Parts: sequence; C-alpha cells; structure tokens
Amino acid sequence: MGNVSGGQLVAKALKQEGVEAVFTLCGGHVMDIYNGCLDENIRIIDVRHEQTAAHAADAWTRLTGVPGVAVVTAGPGVTDAVTGVANAFRAQVPMLLIGGQAPVRKLLKGGLQEMNHVDILKPVTKFSCTVLSTERIPEIIGTAFREAFSGRPGPVFLEIPQDVLDGEVDEREVHIPVRTRSQGRMTGDPKLMERAVELLSRAQRPVVLAGTQVWTCRGAAQLLAFVEKARVPTYLNGAARGCLPPDSPRLFSRSRRYALSRADVVLILGTPLDFRLGYGGSIGPDARIIQVDLDYSELCRNRAVEVPIQADSSAVLEELAQRVSASAESEHWPTELRGREADLEAQDRGSLHSDAVPIHPLRLAREIDEFLGDESVVIVDGGDVVTMSASVIRARKPGHWLDPGPLGTLGVGTPFAVAAKTAMPDKEVVVLFGDGAFGLTGFDYDTLVRFNLPVIGIVANNAAWNQVRFAQLNKYGPERGNTANLLSPLRYDRIVEAMGGHGEHVTDPSGIRPALERARESGKPACINVMVDREVFSSSTRNLTIYK
Repeated sequence: MGNVSGGQLVAKALKQEGVEAVFTLCGGHVMDIYNGCLDENIRIIDVRHEQTAAHAADAWTRLTGVPGVAVVTAGPGVTDAVTGVANAFRAQVPMLLIGGQAPVRKLLKGGLQEMNHVDILKPVTKFSCTVLSTERIPEIIGTAFREAFSGRPGPVFLEIPQDVLDGEVDEREVHIPVRTRSQGRMTGDPKLMERAVELLSRAQRPVVLAGTQVWTCRGAAQLLAFVEKARVPTYLNGAARGCLPPDSPRLFSRSRRYALSRADVVLILGTPLDFRLGYGGSIGPDARIIQVDLDYSELCRNRAVEVPIQADSSAVLEELAQRVSASAESEHWPTELRGREADLEAQDRGSLHSDAVPIHPLRLAREIDEFLGDESVVIVDGGDVVTMSASVIRARKPGHWLDPGPLGTLGVGTPFAVAAKTAMPDKEVVVLFGDGAFGLTGFDYDTLVRFNLPVIGIVANNAAWNQVRFAQLNKYGPERGNTANLLSPLRYDRIVEAMGGHGEHVTDPSGIRPALERARESGKPACINVMVDREVFSSSTRNLTIYK
C-alpha cells in the first residue's frame, strides 16, 4: 500500500467493473488515466477522432454486456465525442465517457480547453457530473455505472479535472466498490402478465416484434423457447437481429408491414413505438397490444396499449414460455405470412441475381449474405443501401448485428469494427458501408491497421447521399433535386491501401465474391469498393416513410 494517483484510481475502478479496454484520443488533461490502465493491464486503443472513441465504447457494450469506456481530453475532445454519446443514448446503450477538464484551482479563469462539459452532456446522458476529489473517483465511477444500467439503459459522463487526476492519496483511505449494481431482473406485474397470457392464448393472428432490449437483457434463449412453443410469427429489429436462427420457421422479415396491419394481438418487446413503427400507426387499429419495456415512460407512448408491462424482456419471455401454448385458431396464420414473404422475395429475385452494371445494391447484399460465416459479426453503416440490404443480410447469432440505432448516426461502421475486432479477435467482422457513411470516420482504418485488426469492409459506392437525394428529387424535380447530395466516385480502396490495408475495386457483379474471398485471405483490414447503381432506391425511401 502507498500513494496512488487519480488516474490509477480510475483504472482500478474500471478493472473492478470488468473493463478490458478503453478507447481514446490522447490529451494532456487525461494522460494519467493511461498510466493507470498500463498498471491494470487495460488495453488502450487510441483512435483518430473522439467520435470514433465514443462509438467504439458504445459497440463494446452491445457486444460484451460490459460497459464500454471512452476517454477524451477537455473542450473539443468532449464535444467531438457528443455525437457518439447521443447515438448511444437513443440506442439505450450503457457506456461511460470520461472527459478531462482544466484544474479545479484554475476553473473559471479561462484555462486551456475549459468548458462546461457537464451541462452539454446532460441532455444525452443519464448521469453527468464533475469529480472534485481524488479519493472519491472510484465511488463516483460506481455511481455512474449504476445509473447507466438503471431502468432504461444509457450512457453516462464524468468530467475529471487535471489536478484531481494527477493528485495522489493514500490507497488505504480509498474505497473501491466491489458490487455497484443489482444483477436481478425486473419481472412483470402478475395481473398484467395474466392478461398477456390470456390474449396470446386466444389470438388468431398473433405477432411478436422483438427489439433491442431482448438482446440488452440477454433474452435470446428465452425468445427462442417462447416462439417455438407458441408458434408465433416473429420479427426482429435493432440489436435483436440474430436472436433467432436465420432458418427458424418462426422468423419472418419481409412481411412485417402486412403482418402488423392484420394482427389481432401484437407482443412488442423492448422497442419503442417510434418512427420505425409509424409511431404506432403501422399496427392495425383493432389490434390488442402487449408492450414490454424497461422504461416506464415508453409504455403507451404514441399509441394506446392494452397491456403495458414494465419489465425485463427475458424475464417476461421466460414466464410466457411456461404459460402460453400455440392456439389452434392461429395455425393458418404463419402459412399466410410465409406466402406473403415468398411473394415479396419473388419481386426482388431479378434484382438479387441481376448482372447489371452499375451493380444493383440487392445483388451486392445477396453476395454478402452468402459469403458470411456462422460466426460473422455484421455491422451496417449507411442510409438507403443499408435500408435495402437489411431484409437480405441475415445475422447468424445473437449479438452479431450492429447498426446505428434510432438516431440514424452515420459513421459508426469503422468505430464499431474497431470495438468488435478488439473484443472478439477470433470472430470475422464484416462491415457494409454507404460511401457517404464511410467518409465520416473511414480514416480510422488507420487504427485498424495499427492494431492489426483485420476486418472486411464493403463500400456500396453510388457517389451520393441517396436517401436524401430521392426526397429532394421527389420534391424539387431533377433541376434542383441533386443539390448538395452528390459525391465523387472516390477510390476508397486506394485510400485504405495507402494506410497499409487491403483494397479492391469492383465494377462488375461477378467480381464481388472473389473480392470478398481475397479480402478474407489477406489477413489485413480490407476495403472493397463496389460501384452500385445510383438510380436504385429502397421501397421505404421511395415511399418516404422515414420522414412521415
């Protein structure tokens, strides 16, 4: 026992929480944290932009269940990270951002990079505060993590002034919390659960819509057990993708709009009634809704709900699996939906197998899906091309699908890949980018190269911000519709090659699979730049549903 610095206490507290890596961009205000992390064998992954650090911390939590941590310097270091924190906030991801600050003794004097970070972060975090004494660092980190996981999960922020981090205290006077939060699950109210069982048991056209909290609550096994026993058609969104095997007879994807409009009972698990569900309007007006959410304030939001249950999705599914059996009255419903799926797939069949040049985005999506292994982690980062591909590219395992979430932040692809390959070095990581999205954080391919993190990135390059472009063309016509939404057909593959990665340029659909195989064999961070058709748009973009 002896004296320890604030930075060393940060690392000790993070180690106690199971943190194995931090994502950072260096700064003088926070460098003592690095010193502590080296003592505790916590990996330090330094990136090229603080937004990347925040996004990577977000992805680490999603993948591992252990809170991800980003460490950034004061002022622009913190403000650069705000977008990543905001994305985690809307996606309900508990992560910790630690920001530097000018020394306490110099506050309000105009120190280097001095800002009121705490108030800036309050609207997009569950907890935001300044640590003012060195000995309390572990205690307040424990408080922050407890707040991050309470109720609706979300990010937290701690600002630690430089002299608090550099200060030393007697280690014997410091309490490092060992158990900072409950591991229990919130179960459903018995009366509400009884009503849910009754509705599901009598339903003729039941539907399950499983969202992000099913994975957050690690409820994949419980979901599978329930839907197999009850034989309920199930649709997955967000982080729940992969929570059912891709060949499960209970899993449906293309027919969601049709199913929700005709269902008589809809069980919504851990996903809000936001724009993705037409603010509740996508569900037929006569449907009985059972909604399960960790966040009381999400229940009945935008739509009347007959059975609103504040609970952990895995706990609810576990109870339902014990009490609900398949309704004989609903046996024809899955057959009807499967027929609908087949009809919709048939409409896309020509595009999925198209030999057209420029390449049809659906042909690219099919090639990627067929290339994926059973253990591949799939990351999608883009607008229209990702919207179009989501019904084709299938996640094979729970927790193996990462997308931005409801904030729709572009630029998550490379940061998520950094986190995924760091957390799961034995897993193959495949990223589908739109070219616009790649341009936002693609320079962090340098991070992938420096840390020898081989990932397979595919840029669907149509040289446009196509989701917005369609809306502009639709509203203003061709003379003004191409304003501020066109890009150059850049050779992103050459940029990655210049960084030390593997690059491929594909202009013909027959070249997609060979390029994917060469990228896999290269053992390097790879970028396959695929030129796709600018004049092809997803159905949701054509219907302008994202703006309604």
